[in-house]
Amino acid sequence: MRLILQYLRRHIGIFLLSTLFLTMEAMADLLQPTLMSFIVDKGVANSDISQILHYGMIMLLIALVGAVSAVMRSRFASRTSQTIGKEMRQDIYHNVQQLSLENIDRLQPASIITRITNDVSQIQDLINSIMRMMVKAPITCVGAIVLILIQTPRQAPVMIGIIAVVAFLIFGNMRIGYPRFGVVQKKLDKLNGVTREFLSAVRVVKAFNAEDEETAKFDRASTELANANTAALRIVAAFSPLINLTVNFGIILLLWISKNQNGSEIGKLMASVNYMTQVLFAVTMISNVINVAVRAMASSGRIQEVLNEKPAQQYPEHPLRPDIKGEITFENVSFAYAGAGKETLKGINFKISPGETVGIIGPTGSGKTTLVNLVPRLYDVSEGRILIDGCDVTQIDETLLRSSVAVAAQKALLFTGSIRDNLRWGREDAGDEEIQAAARTACADEFILKTDKGYDTWLEQGGVNLSGGQKQRLSLARALVRNPRILILDDCTSALDAQTEADVLNRMREHFKGLTVLLISQRISTVMRADKILCLENGSVQGFGTHEQLMENSELYRAVFESQIGGRRNGR
Repeated sequence: MRLILQYLRRHIGIFLLSTLFLTMEAMADLLQPTLMSFIVDKGVANSDISQILHYGMIMLLIALVGAVSAVMRSRFASRTSQTIGKEMRQDIYHNVQQLSLENIDRLQPASIITRITNDVSQIQDLINSIMRMMVKAPITCVGAIVLILIQTPRQAPVMIGIIAVVAFLIFGNMRIGYPRFGVVQKKLDKLNGVTREFLSAVRVVKAFNAEDEETAKFDRASTELANANTAALRIVAAFSPLINLTVNFGIILLLWISKNQNGSEIGKLMASVNYMTQVLFAVTMISNVINVAVRAMASSGRIQEVLNEKPAQQYPEHPLRPDIKGEITFENVSFAYAGAGKETLKGINFKISPGETVGIIGPTGSGKTTLVNLVPRLYDVSEGRILIDGCDVTQIDETLLRSSVAVAAQKALLFTGSIRDNLRWGREDAGDEEIQAAARTACADEFILKTDKGYDTWLEQGGVNLSGGQKQRLSLARALVRNPRILILDDCTSALDAQTEADVLNRMREHFKGLTVLLISQRISTVMRADKILCLENGSVQGFGTHEQLMENSELYRAVFESQIGGRRNGR
């Protein structure tokens, strides 16, 4: 609740103005039954038309004031709840952007999406309910009870009993319902995760004809969410009728106690019944708002968790800003992912000189991608240190480091927009000549110029209207546009044929001399052209040197070479 109050304080002026209109609306509602009792007792009972018209005009005027107040408080409530929702989403998104990949892995992307969307919506609903009903309901409830006691003092014991029972039921509703709505949000996280996983891998699912398995997985997650919702709403379904029953029982008691009411005070009895109806309406509103509050409190805790999350990586107060040339040194580096049972990398030692191209090869799961992710400091090492031009990466200015390192991953991630926009994503101030030069180097201009609009061709989300090889070439061109000092190619040519891959690498050597390149590939023919080769297995270095040196000293490298090239030469 503290989080919600924190955001409400930013808009305290509008909130107080809305409260003023709410109060005016509630007072207008409270005056109506009393004025009606005057019409009955003073006008109808005495056949006095002037009294009827007098109080009737007052009722009409007060009703008009109440209607205007209702319109204004609804306007302010909607505006404030939407503004707070926007601010909350912006704050969550901004904080997530500051987090490291370790934080994102722990919070899980699907859960973050749920918090930005559904959880914030729950809080918006609560703020809207507070500004539209929560203030009005207590005023109406207390005011109606006071007016009943003034007009019919004998009802005091009934009113005290009703209030005690209703308060007990509302407290029980909150106490039992709160943890159940927390479970609902977690089940929604799971459903979003299953949906996101299916949509991101829909091609694989269809290729393997695995629709039934994915449908079953979705059905399980959907059933769990439905069951959690049912369990939570069952509490609401139990308590709300009990509250209504309690207040209606009070109305019956009021009428029974007033069975001997003086005939000249029928208007007061009518007013008391109307006020009991208002009490019922107010209590129902309070109960509904509390049900919304229970959901919002569970959501508030989940949002607060994201806002309180501190980046796993620490940054120096006075970072270094060296002139990066591209020398990379790994000194006894070990790394383990958060929550993993064992280290992914163990005791890695090697040094790369500026301008060298180093091929990285090894079996699946050997730690190749993990290793290159440590260079731009996407993760921090568990032990040891990584130096760039003699400076520990943890001490280098983050912006300088990331702008000096470009990454082209195996899975090319493109964004909705034109090809030009996607290439400029590497550097916003890049000119058309630089973009075209990078596209030519990556052999991407060949297919770009064949499209109807060239560099202005529109790409759908993820580049679904391109082939795998085309997406990889655009991803590589985007990295080259950045004009980095260190280029990481994480198997980013896997979708290219051997000739195109060779052309790309040759053009890079020709146009980007002095660039340090870390080249991950499963093809021995690709890495053997590198200045040096790093051979990994099970997170450990099994060899580092030239192709000729590894052929002599690394059993693993020789085995890979024989399986891909040597075997064919022997006719196998």
